[in-house]
Amino acid sequence: MPGSPFGRAVLATLEEKGASYRVAPVAPGTLKSEAHLARHPFGRIPVLEHDDFRLYETQAILRYLDRVLPTPTLTPSDPRAAARMDQAMGVNDWYLFQGVGNVIGFQRLVGPMLLGLPTDEAAIAEAMPRAKTVFDELARLLGAQSFFAGEALSLADLTLAPQIDFFARLPEWEPLMGPHKKLQEWHARLLARPSLQATTLEKVSAMAQAA
Repeated sequence: MPGSPFGRAVLATLEEKGASYRVAPVAPGTLKSEAHLARHPFGRIPVLEHDDFRLYETQAILRYLDRVLPTPTLTPSDPRAAARMDQAMGVNDWYLFQGVGNVIGFQRLVGPMLLGLPTDEAAIAEAMPRAKTVFDELARLLGAQSFFAGEALSLADLTLAPQIDFFARLPEWEPLMGPHKKLQEWHARLLARPSLQATTLEKVSAMAQAA
């Protein structure tokens, strides 16, 4: 589904691995269809199909890809660095998306643009303190490092970059990212990578239309 940060994380990982892949688009109104529920019983995306193996849940997909496509490795060998990677990926799923991205992003973009719904400013205002806590903590976890697990790109960066980039077109970007120069530099560094350049909304939309 073009625009999905979870889908983009998987596509960017495939790009980093230099793997060939095919996008199978799923229309928003069909997530609860019988056909899609057979792929993902909770009616979400993405789903990976690799030969006769089917897998859902983004973190599971990313870790699988890093195992079956081992070069370049995207999981640190150092246990503490790997733990920081895991922690950052958990923050993405449980705190950056849940209660923040799925509220603010929905109210600003998904609801008005895709569903024709009015923006609920009260819901956004209620989510902003949680959002600030999340962005502050991500900035703390990054610190002065180049990437979230140290000086090498990891799955954490490829998970977080699409989610954070979703906010770049929103008015909440400045109050959330403005205080965090290092996090801004990290975001710019990630968005400049060929893998993220190849998986923009426009390029994934073109892939979906061609599928």
